[in-house]
This record gives sequence, structure tokens and C-alpha cells, in this order.
Amino acid sequence: MRMLFDLVSANSATLVDAFYQVLQGNEEAATFLHHKVVEERLKPSLENWLQETFASPSRFDPVAFELRQKAIGEVHARIKVPIYLVQTGALEIRRRLADLIRSAPASWQDRWQAIVLADERLHLSMALMSQSYENGVVNRTRLEEAYRLFSLDQDVHYEREVQRGSLMEWAQATFFQLLDPDETPALARLAQAPFGLWIRHRAGVMFEHSRELAAISERLRAIDETFLPRLEAEATSGTRLSLKTLRSAVNEIAFLLNEMFQGLSGMESGRDALTRVLNRRFLPSILAREIRFANLHHKAFTILMLDVDHFKQINDRYGHQIGDVVLRQVAEVIGDNIRPSDFLFRYGGEEFLIVLVETGISEARQIADRLRTALAEREITTGEDRLRVTASLGVAEHDGHPDPERLIGKADGALYQAKVAGRNRVETG
Repeated sequence: MRMLFDLVSANSATLVDAFYQVLQGNEEAATFLHHKVVEERLKPSLENWLQETFASPSRFDPVAFELRQKAIGEVHARIKVPIYLVQTGALEIRRRLADLIRSAPASWQDRWQAIVLADERLHLSMALMSQSYENGVVNRTRLEEAYRLFSLDQDVHYEREVQRGSLMEWAQATFFQLLDPDETPALARLAQAPFGLWIRHRAGVMFEHSRELAAISERLRAIDETFLPRLEAEATSGTRLSLKTLRSAVNEIAFLLNEMFQGLSGMESGRDALTRVLNRRFLPSILAREIRFANLHHKAFTILMLDVDHFKQINDRYGHQIGDVVLRQVAEVIGDNIRPSDFLFRYGGEEFLIVLVETGISEARQIADRLRTALAEREITTGEDRLRVTASLGVAEHDGHPDPERLIGKADGALYQAKVAGRNRVETG
């Protein structure tokens, strides 16, 4: 019906504003609407959606419409926009549109047909979006659970001792600094130490909803925000009244860490069969979690895309078995040059993706160049042969946008530029 399409076209900006007014009044929506890039991209997109949804019957393509609504539902699931918020905004559009139709200079029959058609299109759109959204949420939930199970497949006892040692290393360095009269009273915060980063990122995946993890996080905050500032003040006055409190808090964390690991149950392997690093299928859930964390806590994080240069020539010259050896040793080099709190994925073929948590673009470029240099200098042993390989890297920093695919696309584009520019180099997206 032409009248409906004309009304929507003439009032699309007003309808879009009404939709966003509903969402902006909701705390959950604020996490993905505050970013300027999102708002600039979403408003024009919503205007296009309105014109497509309420197109006249002669221009309406049911197949394209269905595909479009399902794609939107998948995006909402990926960036974790609650579907009820979308439906609430759609109800506001329906109400505003009904008012426009009722006041239109047309016969009551035409206005009635326009209202019926508008309701049909909106209901169909929401049904298709909801179906696609639910499928996306179910798949994401399964992947997140699979990753948690994968995490448990690692050597649990070894990981526990590594993290306990990391905690005690920080505590020992802090105690020695406090006891040395020549040392500065400025103390390193536990949250920024390797143990603190592991708690905030890796442990958050492995032990999600764990009471022990919540208690550890609470004590970690108390150490950084209460005990250490108090100790710094006492250091200048020559007293050590809070040292015993800090030691007690560290011991509590060590006890809770042990309890948390002891509660692990149910293991399932999820490693890449060749390199034993993370499987690519866990990437969406990990990136989505890091994006939520970064946006909530205003922290930077960066991803690297690494591609082994001329890998096809290695396979062609030495065979795929030697190629497999090269990939395993490349994964080892990468693992040796990143932190336990970071994430390493085999992205596909000879490509690897590294998530550098709480790392800005400048530091990420340094890490990328260190990786590139380490690979170029590493002599790879493949039986009788000795090989050297190089790698190209693309770097992209999270800019607040909630869609993980956008961040991956930026890193992939930077990697492409590195290859075009001659390989064995680092480019930034």
C-alpha cells in the first residue's frame, strides 16, 4: 500500500528517534548505544529497515525480507542486544505509526488496510528476528560452555601451581619493597600483575559464576584500593600496621584459588589438533566477553592477526608433514612471547589470532614486532632440515564497537596491507 510507504518515508527520522528514545532509557541498552560509531551506523540502518519493511506490495520481496530480518537477528545475538529491547522499540514505532495513519487524509478503509499491513509486517519481522536471535544465543551459549570445558582440559594442577606462584611472586616483591627503606613507597597493583590479569580474563571464562572467583575478585579490589594505599602512607611514617592485613588477604586468595581449582569437574578437549592452541570456534564468545569487559571498565584491548609468509611454498617444497612441524613451532614461539592472560587461536591454515587483553595499540605494535623478530630468528628443526620462516601481522585495537566481526575485519585488513607491502612486517588497522 503506497500510503503506508509514503508515511514511513516522510517520518522515518521521527520514528527512528522514537525507537532510540525507548532504548536510551534502558540501562542494558546503554552499553552498546553510547558509542558514536554505533549510533551513526545504526540510525541510517534503521531508517533503511523501516522503508524496506513497509514497502508497498508491488515492491515488497518476501524472500529478501526474510533473509534481512534473520541477518539482523544474528547481529543482535552476536553483539548481545537483548531481543526484548528491540521488541519494545518496535512497539513504540507501531504506536507512532498508528497515530500517523489515523490522522492521514484518506478513507477509513485505506487507513484500516494500512494499519493491518503495518501490524503484519512488524509481527513477521519480530518473529523472524526472534527466531534467528534465539538460534544465535543458543549457539553462543554452547560455544561458551564448550570453551569452559576446554579450559578444564588443560593440566589443572599445573595451572593452579602457576597461578599460585604468580600470586606469591607479586606478594614477595611487594613485601621486599616495603621492608627496604631505600625503596619508593609506590607499590605495584595486583590487578595489573600477571595473576590479576589472569583472574580478570582467563579465570572469568574458566570459573564463571564461581563463588570463589567472586570472593577472590573482591579481595583483589580491597588489596589494590584499600590495603596498598594505606601501606604506602605508612611507609613514609615508618609504621607497618597494615602489613599483617595484606599478608592475610594474600593467604585468603591463595586458599580460595585452591578451592576454586578443586571444584573443577567435567573435562572436554577443545584444542586445535595440530598446534594445541585454542580452536577458532571459541573466538566469538571470547571476543564478545572481552568487548563487554573493555566497554564496562574502559580498558583497551587489541588483536593481532599473524600469517606465516609463503607457507604454501614450504608445503610444496618439503611436504605437508614438514609444514605441520613448522606450524607447531610457530605456535610455540607465539605462546612464548605473550602473557598467560592473553588468548591464542589458530584462525585457519597458517593464520593465528592473538587477543592481547588490557593492551593499547602502541604496546600491541611492540609485541607484534617482537613476535615477528622472534619468528625470523628462530631456526625451525624439521628432522634433517633447518628452516627459517617469517610472518606478516595486522594489528587492530578495540574502539568500543560491540560487534567482534568488525574488529576481526580491521585486523584482517591490516594483515592484508602487510602482505601487499612486502611481508615480514607489521601494519595497523
